Amino acid sequence: MSEHSFWGRRAQNMAEMNELSQRNMDLDGMRASIAAYQPRPTDVIISPAGKCGTTLLQQTFHTLRTRGDMDFDDISRVVPWIETAKKLEIDINAEQVAEPRGFKSHLSWDHVPKGARYIVSLRDPKDAFESSYRFMEGWYFEPGTITYEEFFVPRREGRGRGLDQWAHLVSWWGQRDNPDVLLISYDHMVEDPESTIRRIARFCGIDLDDELLALTLEHTSRAFMLKYKDRFDDAMMRAASERFGGLPPGSDSAKIRAAGAGRRQEALPESISRECDEIWQSDVTSHTGFEDFAGLEQALRARSGES
Repeated sequence: MSEHSFWGRRAQNMAEMNELSQRNMDLDGMRASIAAYQPRPTDVIISPAGKCGTTLLQQTFHTLRTRGDMDFDDISRVVPWIETAKKLEIDINAEQVAEPRGFKSHLSWDHVPKGARYIVSLRDPKDAFESSYRFMEGWYFEPGTITYEEFFVPRREGRGRGLDQWAHLVSWWGQRDNPDVLLISYDHMVEDPESTIRRIARFCGIDLDDELLALTLEHTSRAFMLKYKDRFDDAMMRAASERFGGLPPGSDSAKIRAAGAGRRQEALPESISRECDEIWQSDVTSHTGFEDFAGLEQALRARSGES
């Protein structure tokens, strides 16, 4: 398939989806961005796997350190994404609007730059996969043209290089006792935002009074983020995907949606759910001791009172 064989439209099959992904993935630029970043001990890097709560954590962190600043067009403008800084022409080492500096990443512990502090939310891989499918639908591929089974193939084939979601989870779980790492349950974060806000503020050394707590609860609520959803829809990356990848303008890259955010896996075919269980058993259980994500998540919640 030629480089510009379907320039100006979204993918309609996995071959086209893969081509689009390659067009938009600048591995050399990502490596250069990561290498250029100069961490400070006070920096906070928010580094969940994709579709595991990154945007909500960015907004929580930024609200806490600024007491509610909303003067930005893209949350990743003020809490920049390390891996894409070169592509988006962002000075990753610049001073930020407030201290501590904050950054987004999707890197595992094995690959993230060391010397900062880290916040990571862990989510059931099944839910994250379904959320990723919905996120790409209407942006990278036309709705109804790619099935869950087809969309899962790259996940299956991408294992074994330490870059998949299961490896990401294992790497960060191994840092659960690291005082510079705060692990959070995604579902707990959604269900009990107040306790999460308190933990993040304490971890980041931010004084939390009643007024700031109430403000942060408001600014991280689904209703508030839906009202300002254009600030949380990857506007810079969407523009880059149109410029470099040939995607059409006006795609739906919304990250905040009206539907509930909890367990999305009920929509998955049984074959995908079963394969995810098998991958967990082969890739995660031996490293964590947990037979499934539910067990790990329960242990993570139990630990939350320690932070």
